[in-house]
Amino acid sequence: MRLPTTLRLAVLGLLGAWLVLASTASSDATYVRSTTNTATVRAAADWTPPALALAQPATPVQGTLTLTASATDAESGLASVVFQYLAPGSSSWTTACTTTTAPYACAWDTRAGADGGYDLRARAVNGAGYTTVSDVVSTTVANNVLVVLANPGEVVRGTVSLKTSVYNGGALPWLVTVQYTTSGGSSWKTLCSGLSAPFTCSWPTTAFSNDSFDLRAVATAGPTSSISAVVGDVLVDNAAPTVTMVDPGSPLSGTTTFTATASDAGAGVQQVVLQYAPSGGGYQTLCTLTADPYSCRYATTALADGSYAFRAVATDVAGNTATSSAVTGRVVDNTVSSVSLDDPGAFLSGRATITAQASSTSGIASVRIQYAVGGTTSWTDLCTATATPYACTWDTTTVPNGSYDLRAVLTDGRGATSTSAVVSGRKVDNSRLRAVDVQTANGDGTAGHVDAGDTLTLTYGDVVAPGSITAGWTGTALPVTVRLRDGNLLGGTSKTDAIDVLRNGAAVQLGSVGLREDYVKGRKTAQLNATMTATTVTVDGVDRTVVTITLGTLASGGGLRTVTTPSTMLWTPSTAAQSPSGGACAATPATESGAADREF
Repeated sequence: MRLPTTLRLAVLGLLGAWLVLASTASSDATYVRSTTNTATVRAAADWTPPALALAQPATPVQGTLTLTASATDAESGLASVVFQYLAPGSSSWTTACTTTTAPYACAWDTRAGADGGYDLRARAVNGAGYTTVSDVVSTTVANNVLVVLANPGEVVRGTVSLKTSVYNGGALPWLVTVQYTTSGGSSWKTLCSGLSAPFTCSWPTTAFSNDSFDLRAVATAGPTSSISAVVGDVLVDNAAPTVTMVDPGSPLSGTTTFTATASDAGAGVQQVVLQYAPSGGGYQTLCTLTADPYSCRYATTALADGSYAFRAVATDVAGNTATSSAVTGRVVDNTVSSVSLDDPGAFLSGRATITAQASSTSGIASVRIQYAVGGTTSWTDLCTATATPYACTWDTTTVPNGSYDLRAVLTDGRGATSTSAVVSGRKVDNSRLRAVDVQTANGDGTAGHVDAGDTLTLTYGDVVAPGSITAGWTGTALPVTVRLRDGNLLGGTSKTDAIDVLRNGAAVQLGSVGLREDYVKGRKTAQLNATMTATTVTVDGVDRTVVTITLGTLASGGGLRTVTTPSTMLWTPSTAAQSPSGGACAATPATESGAADREF
């Protein structure tokens, strides 16, 4: 008979206590102290959060609005559904009402707050305490005369249509003026004036500099006037990106790497398409790339032998495109042997898999994979493969830490050899102290948006001396500043935004975290107050340091965006962090574990 979980735990606890007492009683060692901890562990009956969806209300609304949600929980049942709103200009959610029984609906008196655009959400809690937050829906509250200028988007180009709405204006003959100023400015200039219903204005952005602007609308009827909320940080970007196709060389055979470089000083690069064209033919797509480096591997065996041209087409977030100069006269010839080594990555540790690609019209006798100390010519065989896959496992703990070069040597059916290009400067680092994981967690803010209460957690593979991260630190709660910078400021793209941590204006020795998505608007920097703590956890018998940064209020800057696309963060640690014995942290980056998700 299998005992219930709680009873088995209780029996084990009593047995453990008896063993401790028994060992103490039979020992002749001097008694120092004893500690007794009692814990009760119960298995949860429900591990599944409830299902929840908030109904989209009409817009505009006035007076009392009934908010409704569909919510279910098949296990422990629903304890409550809370309806919340985010008022215009506010950064914190306010509870409108709470209901505990179906149908889940409540009345929200919109007259208690200011007119304007509101975000709405619902929070459902089940009997086991698990919470689900619904997707955000939006509406406009207009209990009085309200002027609303529709947001044209974060990035605009060409001629943009700006639409103004006047709510509760009655039969008065309203006229609308649309105004602009540089982002954060106070000197408003007229863009369109004397607009009558339907109050539409055409904005020729090509006559403006590529910069960020604030917009607003002013509605006037006789002596009465009303001003809309400001639509801020609208980036005008009419400049095409720059793009260059890298010469792939000639002749080309086997699996070849094709690369382009692209940049955009405005909205950032959205995608780069690499293309090829046979002599006298039209261009076709090799690959479509959305992140730097703009590079892909392509099997040229899919192409007929002959002369080809290659080019790259870049498109920025605003929709501007640019086409590189063509690299012409490059010959594809797969009638000869070819071999290439796949790049195993910049950092290697433990048992690393090294692979090569090879082809030959006369057959393949073997492929040898070799390594040499960086910059030398003394090559050592790692393995010899006579059939695909041409790969071997390199136990990097058998060589000293340092820089190494790698290559592959093909011997074809005729006995002739071909040597691949060298993959150079790959760093072997088997330092015990290294970065192992990076995670974020949403506090109580908007999913995909950086808010107070959100956390950033950095996990090392061993214990770190807190004082090596920042002088004098013991791991207790320490006020710091978290800086988020748009990728364009760092020489990357809009999807290479990065986080680093500062203390008294100087970076602490944690390294940096690449968000790999666009959390900060173009060319913006945001700094938030934060608290940093370090704790020691034991995983599989190994003590590890976990650094947790809890975000607070916005300290300076701004331009934070709400991201809807999942991504996977990359933490590049600082080698200045040390173990208590003085061992330096490996420079090997750590990729966020688990499925790709929205950060924060």
